[in-house]
Amino acid sequence: SALAFGSTSPADTACTEEFNCTTSTCVGAWSIGGDLITARFLIGGFGNQNAAAAAGGGTPTRLSCNEEYNGSTWSAGGALITGRSILGAAGTQNEGVAFGGGEPTISNKTEEYDGTSWASSGNMITAREDGQNGMGTQNAALTGGGSTPTAVSCTEEYNGSTWSSGGNLITARTYLGGAGTQNAGVVFGGSAKTCTEEYNGSSWS
Repeated sequence: SALAFGSTSPADTACTEEFNCTTSTCVGAWSIGGDLITARFLIGGFGNQNAAAAAGGGTPTRLSCNEEYNGSTWSAGGALITGRSILGAAGTQNEGVAFGGGEPTISNKTEEYDGTSWASSGNMITAREDGQNGMGTQNAALTGGGSTPTAVSCTEEYNGSTWSSGGNLITARTYLGGAGTQNAGVVFGGSAKTCTEEYNGSSWS
């Protein structure tokens, strides 16, 4: 199961769609979910289909609003301390982490969410924006790529308080997709590229 929300088409959209696929068929697997309260794009999303969060984003004004999804409708959650878009995010609805993005200056700020409010945490080593991905949990997160504003290959690992350097991506890129955990991550696409890379906790292949 999965969840998709926000973006532009061509105007900012509040629509939400849910994906449910079995091993036998994925035809018609997408269905309509409840609309976001605030239409926006370039959102930091984390959690799962029935307990998700949508933090920040743009209209194109950078936003601090955060919304929570319960599997059918969105409700207002605690707002980010710093409004921003094109940020990375990871974790669960009650233990989330958001990092980087544009304020509009490129940010290295990290914030943690406890399901109610955000608190500041350790800054990233490299400030970045433009779709750096987020994987893992609040206490074991991973991100790679993005821009400074040029495309970067650097990877960073988060332990719940501080960031440390990980192995560099083979291909530097922006607006890439990512999934998995800090020790078993995968990134794909971005910067009009088709390549996929896997992370083993220290290096990409």
